[in-house]
Amino acid sequence: MGLALTELTVSHFRSHKLARLSLDGRPVAIHGPNGAGKTNILEAVSLFSPGRGMRRASAAEMTRRPEGLGWKLSGLLRAQGQNFEVETWSEGGAARQVRIDGKAASQIDLGKLARIVWLIPSMDRLWIEGAEGRRRFLDRIALSFDPSHAESSLTYEKAMRERNRLLKDQVRDAHWYTALEGHMAETGHRINTARLASLDHLRAAQEQAETAFPSAELELVQTEGTMPDTVDDLREALHESRFRDLAAGRTLVGPHRSDLYGVFAAKGVPAKDCSTGEQKALLVSLILSNARALAGMVGAPPIVLLDEVAAHLDAARRAALYDEICALGAQAWMTGTGPELFAELGERAQTLVVTDGEAGSVVRA
Repeated sequence: MGLALTELTVSHFRSHKLARLSLDGRPVAIHGPNGAGKTNILEAVSLFSPGRGMRRASAAEMTRRPEGLGWKLSGLLRAQGQNFEVETWSEGGAARQVRIDGKAASQIDLGKLARIVWLIPSMDRLWIEGAEGRRRFLDRIALSFDPSHAESSLTYEKAMRERNRLLKDQVRDAHWYTALEGHMAETGHRINTARLASLDHLRAAQEQAETAFPSAELELVQTEGTMPDTVDDLREALHESRFRDLAAGRTLVGPHRSDLYGVFAAKGVPAKDCSTGEQKALLVSLILSNARALAGMVGAPPIVLLDEVAAHLDAARRAALYDEICALGAQAWMTGTGPELFAELGERAQTLVVTDGEAGSVVRA
């Protein structure tokens, strides 16, 4: 049996005062009216992986109002042929904590157990928004392959913030820059390497798949110039760019200047120029490729979160998506406004209904 949450308890999280769910590992189809709290369940599941969850919200933003007491999520996670009791929580808006089998754990520890990927409506603008959103999308994929990627990103961003502060203050003493640029070179090279490796994993998964969804040709590009290939080259590039960076007041070299360029392979059309439906299909294809690649790497598919994805697909594409999820053996959590959106799944899925009650969201099987 693959990776799955078989029990989930949600306490004082968003619109849910208390919800207890028992799952059997099948895909989970969640339906109910808009605003009832369906997406909040998916967000809770996303927090069984490293990071800030699929909405990138702060711990304080996730707590149920008006109480504002904090929140807690508990689950029984089936992974690597074992069952793990996982808890994550926040009190008073403090950074969230993690416990695995009763022992304090890091988010990297959590990432080694639970690989979770997702597609949410805000990603629909991925190909037409700024490069930051595409970097974040690719970094989430890289994190699914390598849980330590988050630590590299945080270390790089911290060093870059300090370097940018020096630049804005017009500090010219080289002594202040040397150590920061050393950290940025080491972690920046790791970030770039992880991103390139992720693209290789996606390409291989796309080439090997029989799928109803279109393939994307993906390339990591720089908004200006090129990304240095080695740690030493990146360190030297940062050193040489100081004068230009001083004029700009920010760092102009490094992985934070990268962008993900995508092309609809069958048509040779840049993803940004495709129709809305084609862009959505490309995103679904990439999430499925990410899941297939992870299944090949770790021996089990990840948990897949698909928020309102069915509403944007016709019946044939919906059926194809459900068939691929079931063939992969993934526990996919999917939301939609009505049961008709999941009709093609039939008994292959477990159904939950979410409604808005007087005391908050109500979930029933």
